[in-house]
Amino acid sequence: MVTGLGGAGRTTVAAATAWAEARAGGGRRVLLLSPAPWTRLAPLLELADAPATSPPPARAPWSAERPSALPGLTVARLDPAAGERRQVERLTEPGHALWEVLGTAPLAEEEVTPLPGAHTLYWLGVLAHTATLADTTVVLDLPPLPETLRLLALPEQLRRYLARLLPAERQAARALRPLLAQLVGVPMPAPWLYETAARWDATLAHAQSTVEAPATRVRLVTEPGPHVVEPLRSARAGLALLQSRCDALVANRVLPPHAGEEPLRSLRRQQDAALGELERLAPTVRLPQLGLAPGTAEELEPLVRELAGVAGERPPRHRVEDRLTSEGRLVWHIPLPGAVREEVDLVRRGDELFLTVGPVRRALPLPSALRRCTVVGAALTEGELRVRCEPDPGLWPRGD
Repeated sequence: MVTGLGGAGRTTVAAATAWAEARAGGGRRVLLLSPAPWTRLAPLLELADAPATSPPPARAPWSAERPSALPGLTVARLDPAAGERRQVERLTEPGHALWEVLGTAPLAEEEVTPLPGAHTLYWLGVLAHTATLADTTVVLDLPPLPETLRLLALPEQLRRYLARLLPAERQAARALRPLLAQLVGVPMPAPWLYETAARWDATLAHAQSTVEAPATRVRLVTEPGPHVVEPLRSARAGLALLQSRCDALVANRVLPPHAGEEPLRSLRRQQDAALGELERLAPTVRLPQLGLAPGTAEELEPLVRELAGVAGERPPRHRVEDRLTSEGRLVWHIPLPGAVREEVDLVRRGDELFLTVGPVRRALPLPSALRRCTVVGAALTEGELRVRCEPDPGLWPRGD
């Protein structure tokens, strides 16, 4: 997954990443998914003029794939606007259950304008579909960083809301709906609502599996400067809360050490200061300033060489430390590199810990041992949140 600050060159880095992955081989197909126009992608990646002979997979949220001259590399263009139109067209179908519930005639297609949130639903569909692609390395050219953070957190959040609004026990009682409606005296949800919820839960489960897969990596792109470190630091902590693996920070358009006369020297000094902070935050790859944006595969080559073999770091993992013998408590270690105390907030509710880190909020299920404990404190130390828990005498087995 390639994202970053607006205007930092995300699409260029995504293209160079796809080329580097395809050149590395390994027998896997490499598929670049990008919303950039064909006029930009075709010369950059030496794409064939005609689409691939085999059509895209069924229900894929893109309409055409084009092979590259580099063996193993294929590019598909994402079209969020077209995806939004398709969602609206489904709503305008005469047999859609929405119109049955409202008791009104469906809207004509020309009456409908793009719906709020349809753009996000399209990207959720893209994430879900990538989970179904076998033997394929997918390079995903994502929207700018704030939108991407919200998108990556959304599958788990929506599944939680669906489970709360339409729990499994209600769905299991669908056969008793007429009787329950008479007993309770209010209408029960119609069957189509449960069926729609089940379809969306399956889609969201696929999207969530893409976000949480150990092999998934997020690559953050920026042009180093005086105002980029803070949003990247906050995003780095948010990704850790989502347990997403930060592959690398990519510092794009870095000037050479001897940048000539002013004002280039001053700009290089600003870049050096930012690069020092970025490298303390996460593994950082420097990409050279090429002058003009690369327009061909040959011009892309210097970036491909720098991105080849980037491995990043291990995905963050939570663990519970047993200090019962020495201190009478358990400690839950939650890695949050980049987090600062002012941006962290947590509260326990039932068997969940609601944790906010910068722009991201997540409900974390408590490990089984901690459900019988009381949270007595927490501290952010060396990029790790340590939640201290003491056994609840009323719940902890006697003698343990």
